[in-house]
Amino acid sequence: MEMAPIDGHLDWMGGALRPDLVFESGQGCWLTDTHGNRYLDFVGGWAVTGLGHCPSEVANALAKQASTLIHCSPGFWNVPATKLARKLKEITGMDRVFLGCTGAEANECAIKLARRFGAKMRGGAYTILTTHEGFHGRTLATMAATGKPAWRDIFGPDLTGFVHLPHGDLEAFEAAVGAHTCAILLEPIQGEAGIRPASLEFLQGLRTLCDRHGILLILDEVQTGIGRTGTWTRAQALGVRPDILTLGKGLGAGYPISACLCREEWNLFEPGDQGGTFTYPPLGSAVALAVLEAMEKLSLLEQVLRSEAQLRQILHSLEARYSLRDVRGAGLLLAFDLPHPDAGELVRIARENGLLLNAPRPSTIRLMPALNIDEKAIEEFATRLETSLRHLSHQGT
Repeated sequence: MEMAPIDGHLDWMGGALRPDLVFESGQGCWLTDTHGNRYLDFVGGWAVTGLGHCPSEVANALAKQASTLIHCSPGFWNVPATKLARKLKEITGMDRVFLGCTGAEANECAIKLARRFGAKMRGGAYTILTTHEGFHGRTLATMAATGKPAWRDIFGPDLTGFVHLPHGDLEAFEAAVGAHTCAILLEPIQGEAGIRPASLEFLQGLRTLCDRHGILLILDEVQTGIGRTGTWTRAQALGVRPDILTLGKGLGAGYPISACLCREEWNLFEPGDQGGTFTYPPLGSAVALAVLEAMEKLSLLEQVLRSEAQLRQILHSLEARYSLRDVRGAGLLLAFDLPHPDAGELVRIARENGLLLNAPRPSTIRLMPALNIDEKAIEEFATRLETSLRHLSHQGT
């Protein structure tokens, strides 16, 4: 729960620590604060604003749907939700769709479905293998699935049933599968860990492992999905089909909506097993449909790959001068490391230079701009990043 500004000061209870500025408007790749200062946004709402800020497609879809049907009980079907479910089935190759509001909700659904599978088809198995430093959300179940040691016991004992293993260590996963295992859950690219892609060999090995033992492979694509990495899902680029897939963030391009999808054979929920007041939302579904249609119309998957190449070229050109290391990621979910744990300071300096960056780790900068960012904005990013790196290097001399 966030506390509103009081007497000109910003206060909070929980949530994130924030710099002392307040944004008032946004357009495309730019945000404007209450003093009229403009910032080039390479945080993108944490990989959310795929069409940039205030895209007309989202605004028009909200206005049109709000005048038609904002909400109805999830005990009834509604037109936008059924259309979105069909569209998601088409672009992902999955068979069944549950629509919620947040990525954590989608992952909760996936966890429940995996446990339902274990109860029905594996003699009560309920353990899910996950990864160290993975991130799956902030509910009690998804925090337990998340592999962040600092989160252990923050809110009392963890929900049991999760085993955390080294990301990329196929042998560790093979050794951990047992009679009580029902699924493996991971991000194909770890986001909060600093953009750590799973190798093709690792994901293919997990697919084979799951098939051999009769357990489910769950891919959390809340951050990597909906074109962020240059394909609708990262799984498609790697040719690995999950049993359960979760989507969020970019699906609504700023409006909260998420999805949990599964293959037909794992459609094991009975009526009443999974739901929620704001599931299958007409308003969010209309927005998501407009987002997907705009992405197709604008050929954004292809544009993402072109922008990735341009950004990589820029970052590689700065490597030698500023000792940047390990440029990595896919599409417009990229990262690089600094030679020292100065990422937080670089974020501060860049913000003073009108560039918004994210530091998920002390030495790591993560880049998540709008999927429709153009060449001119990327060139402006290059200028502002180099200026910020130069200031940072002068501080260290």
